[in-house]
Amino acid sequence: MDIQKITEQVEKEGLVIRQAMAEVEKVIVGQKALLEKMMIGLLCDGHLLLEGLPGLAKTTAIKTMAAAIQTRFQRIQFTPDLLPADILGTQVFRPDSGRFEIQKGPIFHNIILADEINRAPAKVQSALLEAMQERQVTIGGATFMLDPPFMVLATQNPIEQEGTYPLPEAQIDRFMLKLKVGYPTDAEEKEIMKRVYAQVSEKVCAAVDQDAVDKAKATVDAIHMEEKIMDYIVRLVHATRNPAFEKKDLSPYIRYGASPRASIYLGKAARAHAFLNSRAYVIPQDVKYLAPDVLRHRIILTYEAEAEGITADDLVERLLERVEVP
Repeated sequence: MDIQKITEQVEKEGLVIRQAMAEVEKVIVGQKALLEKMMIGLLCDGHLLLEGLPGLAKTTAIKTMAAAIQTRFQRIQFTPDLLPADILGTQVFRPDSGRFEIQKGPIFHNIILADEINRAPAKVQSALLEAMQERQVTIGGATFMLDPPFMVLATQNPIEQEGTYPLPEAQIDRFMLKLKVGYPTDAEEKEIMKRVYAQVSEKVCAAVDQDAVDKAKATVDAIHMEEKIMDYIVRLVHATRNPAFEKKDLSPYIRYGASPRASIYLGKAARAHAFLNSRAYVIPQDVKYLAPDVLRHRIILTYEAEAEGITADDLVERLLERVEVP
């Protein structure tokens, strides 16, 4: 397919996705970057981790996006006493038949809101590993495939908050993007106050069906990416694993770099960003824009970095400055 045909497809399918975003924006004031990246996750079949302090509309944004798409939605509230069976399901003995039956859990939906995921201990969090990677669940020796689309959108409060557990590295790596949710601007916060005081509650319509989402995904996959852009992505990810390059050595601050999933997801996300910006091709700015969200949770810092107050975002910013842009 040539660039002209892809461009036509991008313009056609992009209208449908923008309709869904418009529905979400009826409810969510501001947070345009957050909503855009949530759509990128949807278009790439990627799981998202949203981190921010309580009250910043993380849960509301996810529920509203799910309402704008004709899919099955399920919210799971993570608590310290939650069990893996509460998520996946379990075997139930039926005395009348003398057999065990599989009782499927809430994971068997399309869009899963894992609310406050770091409130539950590692054993419960790890129950999601197979579902997030293989899109399947094993209960009592029987394996069940999850219906597409399957997307986990998890929220968490910063790890410094009381009563939270750090997510296992294996699970964090399965999240395509980790999004930092910040405070609204003064104007946005004033608008939020007005809406709450006036008891305004916008009704969200299901603007997009699964067929339209599938067509948009196919168009995203067809978006052109030059070899030099792919090389740029690989160099950027490799720089997190080999930080002792160029003039300033970052190796004292990086214990482990990003996995190959980072390269895969960064390329996919760059394509989706080009799609949302009505382009049939990827440019370096697409990669640079999404690199912090793809890499921030995949870089394991050293104690020295933590002692000096250096964050993963700081290191990604330095790497973006140093890796040559095509």
